Amino acid sequence: MGNHLPSGAAMVRFCHKLNRVKTLEDDLMETSLKRCLSTVDLTLLGVGGMVGSGLYVLTGTVAKEIAGPAVILSYLIAGFASLLAAFCYAEFGARVPKTGSAYMFTYVSVGEIWAFLIGWNVILEYMIGGAAVARAWSGYLDSMFDHKIKNYTETHIGSWNVPFLAHYPDFLAAGILLIATALISFGAKVSSWLNHIFAGISMAIILFILIFGFILAEPKNWGNEYGGFVPYGFSGVMSGTATCFYAFVGFDVIAASTEEARNPQKAVPIATAVSLGLATAIYVLVSAVLTLMVPWNSLVPDSALSDAFYRRGYSWAGFIVAAGSICAMNTVLLSNLFSLPRIAYAMAEDGLFFQFFAKVNPTTKVPIIGIVVFGILMAFLSLIFDLEALVQFLSIGTLLAYTFVAASIIVLRFQQDKTEQSHPEDQEPKPQPLDIRAAGERIVGEEMKEYESFSDKLQLVETQKKAKERRETGHLKAVFEPYLKFLSDFYPGEVVTIAVVLMMVFSICLCSILVFGTTHLHLPTWCFYLLLVIFLIGFLVSLFFIWVHEQQKKIATFEVNHNT
Repeated sequence: MGNHLPSGAAMVRFCHKLNRVKTLEDDLMETSLKRCLSTVDLTLLGVGGMVGSGLYVLTGTVAKEIAGPAVILSYLIAGFASLLAAFCYAEFGARVPKTGSAYMFTYVSVGEIWAFLIGWNVILEYMIGGAAVARAWSGYLDSMFDHKIKNYTETHIGSWNVPFLAHYPDFLAAGILLIATALISFGAKVSSWLNHIFAGISMAIILFILIFGFILAEPKNWGNEYGGFVPYGFSGVMSGTATCFYAFVGFDVIAASTEEARNPQKAVPIATAVSLGLATAIYVLVSAVLTLMVPWNSLVPDSALSDAFYRRGYSWAGFIVAAGSICAMNTVLLSNLFSLPRIAYAMAEDGLFFQFFAKVNPTTKVPIIGIVVFGILMAFLSLIFDLEALVQFLSIGTLLAYTFVAASIIVLRFQQDKTEQSHPEDQEPKPQPLDIRAAGERIVGEEMKEYESFSDKLQLVETQKKAKERRETGHLKAVFEPYLKFLSDFYPGEVVTIAVVLMMVFSICLCSILVFGTTHLHLPTWCFYLLLVIFLIGFLVSLFFIWVHEQQKKIATFEVNHNT
């Protein structure tokens, strides 16, 4: 028995380390990076991260194959859902102004093992996403020159037919990534100005698309002749929403930039809301223009916007649109290359990644090693890999990160703040220096106390009652304590953490039954409804256990929603 005790203790210590949360410094604004980004800088970074290849490729694909002109509704719903997720990022970014995005938010609230998994998930997401955008950028530019670059490469360099590899090496995509890597290395301010330039050009071209597109609009393209506004029905709108949701994933570049923001408590929430609002408006208006210019069922998915102008007889406008797509994709590339090294920097500072990624260049104040290494890796991926299959897995990683950030917000709300102080009325009064005149007045006043009204006494009793009923963060609310005494033995916030995990499990099971219960699972009717009831009850009970606990009363920074 004695031989097993040390190993058992070691296992307990190991498990404790896996679940430990990150302890933040007293001065959250202290950083080795340079705080130089304003609210406008963060807003344009967010817009640049969202309005890219999705606008020029995704819109046409969803309109033709999934939703028709109702792609407008799909973008509206997806934008609202993204806004809810973005506000969770904004609250964390304001409360924890440190770089790392979803990784950092998970670490300070849920624990180390989950932060490690989310960190690697985000790194892979950025690498694959950046390489995919580079290939889309290359393909769009090549199409402007009638695919001469592709034909030259296949003729003079060669091609191959290997699973998961591209048919030919894309030197153009790799080259643009290496150039962007070099430019990003000059510092956050240089990156921000580059983003300003490309975003400004992109916005000007989008404005041109909207004005000229509405002039060429033909309302009959939404008429019954082509199936109406919602040709695929409600299911088409919701399927389109699921696809359009990933047009907004770039907003987390704002959360990754919080450690370089001048005033993150105000700048991060404002930049998040404004950038998402602008991106949603752009997607909705461009979708309307596209489906009004030409019939939705005749769109060319890969280059719908430029092709629409070509078909209306304005080839010069189509060329301008293609140039706009190049600028928009440049902003997405900058966004990926800007965020990825900072995630690695945050993990390296915490000892969960190679330490040399935590080194900051003393001149440019950026993690230069991470920028160079990941820029080269991203260029290599774009050079030889066919990323279309891998990109499908990005949606899983994105949803996982969003889910953990939203869950972490709930957990953090019910964790006790180490700086949390007891309420002033609960503290013992400080001894006051002796004042003879005041003492005399107090003696005279004793005679008057007998005639005080009952209202003052009742007010005193009420104050004492409230003080007794007050509970610290993470404890049961006073009104539920007599009925749920068995929950009082847990650490503050522990029940909430368990309830959040169970709520996530029950919601996944509930959605799985709703989507696959009668199709892939072939459940009998009675079993289908029974499982629905069980998982719905489990979800509601988990939600109830969260609600009956006290959350933090006052938070000085931005909050998604706060019910006192």
